Amino acid sequence: MKINKISIFLMVFFMLLGVCFLGYYYKVSKEQVKLALPVLGNPGHTVAPFSFTNQLGKTITNDDVKGKICIVEYFFATCKGICPKMNENMNTVYKAIKGNKRVLILSHTVDPYKDTAAALNAYSKRFDADPEQWMFLTGDKKQLYDMARYSYLINAKEDTTGVSVAEDFIHDNHFMLVDGGGHIRGEYDGLVVADINKLISDINELMKEKN
Repeated sequence: MKINKISIFLMVFFMLLGVCFLGYYYKVSKEQVKLALPVLGNPGHTVAPFSFTNQLGKTITNDDVKGKICIVEYFFATCKGICPKMNENMNTVYKAIKGNKRVLILSHTVDPYKDTAAALNAYSKRFDADPEQWMFLTGDKKQLYDMARYSYLINAKEDTTGVSVAEDFIHDNHFMLVDGGGHIRGEYDGLVVADINKLISDINELMKEKN
């Protein structure tokens, strides 16, 4: 009788162990399926805290974008080269996500001395940009550039050793996709229509993930 009780106990124990294992395996598998997009950067990399000024003169910090999907770019309003085409394509993205409160566009200037809040506000009007969803940001140049290179991984490989803040200049054509947890989830060429279409598709994929 004692042996039977031990046998029953072991059988129940291993059954429960099997159920726990299956439950864990299902959870892990579900997590893997959930992350349809890669996470870029070193393991654990997230966007650093920031404080910039938008086109209306309002201070925007990381708290304002917490939990939001963000499309990030760097440009300057007086640019005659790649920027007009980039923001023409960004406007396509904006039209695709307009009204979706979970998605923001953060357009940072690389020329904060000229691109004041007023200048950016005038620039934003050509796209009829809602300042609550498409934010044109200016601020301290060093912080803007540090965010580009070390948080958003834009021009991260560029060697700026010995370059002063005044001489430093970023001119990059990439859009970065950031999830609600501050992880970089995609990099896209802002001049290539196929990349713009993929960005819009990836935003939709990211929308399916749980925050």
